[in-house]
Amino acid sequence: MKAVIQVLGWLLLLQGVGGLVNTLFGWWRWAHDLLLVNRLPFLHGYEIFAAIVIGVLGFALLCVADSMRKVND
Repeated sequence: MKAVIQVLGWLLLLQGVGGLVNTLFGWWRWAHDLLLVNRLPFLHGYEIFAAIVIGVLGFALLCVADSMRKVND
């Protein structure tokens, strides 16, 4: 279970950082369709805020996975 949460946390953190960088700077035009904030039509106009929320959620999941490791030890 810890591994699944950790992988999901890394994916969300990567999506958040990638979405933020792509929205602010436009460096990754090739990854536009791969980012979650660009695929959801109801986030149009709120890409920066959604990318921040997705990144924070990914960081929170990584913290949960780390705390699960400490509890099991």
